[in-house]
Amino acid sequence: MASRTSGGGRTALHREPQTDYSGAIYGALLAASVVAGAGAVGPFPRATLVVLLLVTGIVFWAAHVYARLAGERIHAQRWTWHEIWVRARHEWPMVQAAVPPAIAVVISPLLGLGLPGTAWFALGVALAEQVAWATVAAVQSGASRRQIVMSGLVNLVFGLIIVVAKTAVQH
Repeated sequence: MASRTSGGGRTALHREPQTDYSGAIYGALLAASVVAGAGAVGPFPRATLVVLLLVTGIVFWAAHVYARLAGERIHAQRWTWHEIWVRARHEWPMVQAAVPPAIAVVISPLLGLGLPGTAWFALGVALAEQVAWATVAAVQSGASRRQIVMSGLVNLVFGLIIVVAKTAVQH
């Protein structure tokens, strides 16, 4: 991240961070973990899962923003509202990644899915989203075709580990 020193020797952000898909990838993996964890404990109301997905996304987003700000802070320097806003907006895809699985939970009754089917559907949406964001990130970075495929596959493996863990815990 670029910075400059202003009047009193204070370091401040002078531009927004470049597009970074890591928050969306991480958020999708987090959403998959939430669905897998909630589904592993047994039946749950759909509304509970939707709230759990969204609240978890927001809490992890806030914690991630704070950790980034704290990690980038120069000793004894205060943050400006601009710095906080820029970082919070940059990390917002982490929260946005919880929305598609939450929508999947909401529409699952329209598809005739019971509670177990709802969890699998939401998990599938989260995993598809995770692989898609990783692939888009690779394409946007100018990666080679092989790197793009590898990025998608690595994220698919991360997702499949969650699926295996969900399956193992339920049996």
